[in-house]
Amino acid sequence: MQSITEIKSLRSQIKAWRQQGKSIAFVPTMGNLHQGHFSLVEKAKTLADKVVVSIFVNPMQFGQNEDLDNYPRTLSQDKQGLAELETDIVFTPSVDTIYPNGLDTQSFVDVPGVSEGYCGGSRAGHFRGVATVVTKLFNLVQPDFACFGEKDYQQLQVIKTMVHDLSMPIEIIGVPTQREVSGLAMSSRNGYLSEQQKDVAKVLYKVLNDAANELKSGERNFSQIELDAKSQLENAGLKPDYFSIAHRNTLKPAITEDDEFVILAAAFLGSVRLIDNIQVTQ
Repeated sequence: MQSITEIKSLRSQIKAWRQQGKSIAFVPTMGNLHQGHFSLVEKAKTLADKVVVSIFVNPMQFGQNEDLDNYPRTLSQDKQGLAELETDIVFTPSVDTIYPNGLDTQSFVDVPGVSEGYCGGSRAGHFRGVATVVTKLFNLVQPDFACFGEKDYQQLQVIKTMVHDLSMPIEIIGVPTQREVSGLAMSSRNGYLSEQQKDVAKVLYKVLNDAANELKSGERNFSQIELDAKSQLENAGLKPDYFSIAHRNTLKPAITEDDEFVILAAAFLGSVRLIDNIQVTQ
């Protein structure tokens, strides 16, 4: 596995692969890798001849009061795991490499509509930061495929929309959420939770499943399902940020005529913000 930090070296290797007719799959990450990330790499290996993984904690997608400085960084362990999966390149640029002129003068990418509400509503500027850094990384890696986890469902839809709108020749692959035995979605932020808190956190997935079963049974009083779910989360000790039933592709609030849904949820447990979702087809 090659470990590359500079743009010139990355582009040189990408150019050589292209001259050899090799296909490329890409997995962008912020590090602190767990089995959820590794499942993306495993999927990428089935899609293309070469796999590139980036590790970059992107300051542009963090809000003023969010945990950029405390975001867990485990680069040595991450590289070991990627090497065991026979990843071809791990790209670990510095902030100065990605944003040489600083954030204040950086051009940016906005994806209207699908970026609004949910995580976009409670984390101002978050998806602008995501879309901008992913665009930069796509320009550097020039992949044929890029793999993203379905746990960050709104992010996945933002990237799909951006790629479509900007005519990028990249196929975006959504990879199913990896879960703990309890059902808790795997996340780097789970490392902040105590064992007792993890026992509480698993309620989020249970409540999502309860709401999904109501939809499958034909219930269409969406606002009541959402209110009941928030009440269950609060009773369990979680503080809901949102719990919303939406159209699976547009993320607009669900209407009775819809038959493809996604239930999106975010809740705080102490200072830790958990997100999860479940897709439902009627």
